[in-house]
Amino acid sequence: MAEKKSLNALMLGDVCGQPGLRALFVSLGALKKETKADVVVVNGENAADGFGLSVGQMNQLFALGVDVITSGNHIWQQEDLRPVLDSENRLLRPANYPDGAPGHGMCVVSTPCGPVAVINLQGRIEMPQTDDPFRVGLKLAQQARRQTPVVLVDFHAEATDEKEALGFYLDGKVSVVVGTHTHVATADAKILPHGTAYQTDLGFTGPKDSVIGSVPEIAIQKQLSQMPLRNPIKDGDAEINGVLVTIDVATGQALSIRRIQA
Repeated sequence: MAEKKSLNALMLGDVCGQPGLRALFVSLGALKKETKADVVVVNGENAADGFGLSVGQMNQLFALGVDVITSGNHIWQQEDLRPVLDSENRLLRPANYPDGAPGHGMCVVSTPCGPVAVINLQGRIEMPQTDDPFRVGLKLAQQARRQTPVVLVDFHAEATDEKEALGFYLDGKVSVVVGTHTHVATADAKILPHGTAYQTDLGFTGPKDSVIGSVPEIAIQKQLSQMPLRNPIKDGDAEINGVLVTIDVATGQALSIRRIQA
């Protein structure tokens, strides 16, 4: 069999509660087959009713065929997961948390097309304060490229300008920069001038007809009353959002990017 010259990376947005997990259980296998995905990266940030990820949910995602789980600011909220952050190589927390935080922000996994590096970063605008994602991201990208030209970045951040700036900063140094966190997919999938695929936000894997995953009626009441009402994840039908990126395995440059909604 001839060696593949390109790799398909399927990157999916924040898994939101049981509806998001159910959507992956039902559809991920068929989606992997349809897209001919060689590596699957999923943000597990909100799987535990919107706040973090449990060990059981982590194992469920791996069993469904997810290769790497990325995360963000809620990763610390399920206590049973904290010890696993150090021991499970394929589970990432943002790399730019200060020294001493459990876990790691980069891994390299084997795929049928060769090794793939995944880097997880977190923004600083309207987010918990962390170290500089730009300098940390560049340092890790340089480390990753000593092992493989294929480098995927999940930037868990709020601000569009911060995400776009990081995309251009790492353009040509990594294969993909995609944003997570806002739960709303953006319509700007593109390849930047030096060959890095980019999209500001992947959207989320969670309940349809919701307010970023929560019950619309309570979300409206929160806005009308300005009271800190607890809003649970809406139960019901869910959708999967993300991107499929085809990457040249020799150079690490992106050849195409297209939005996925299933």
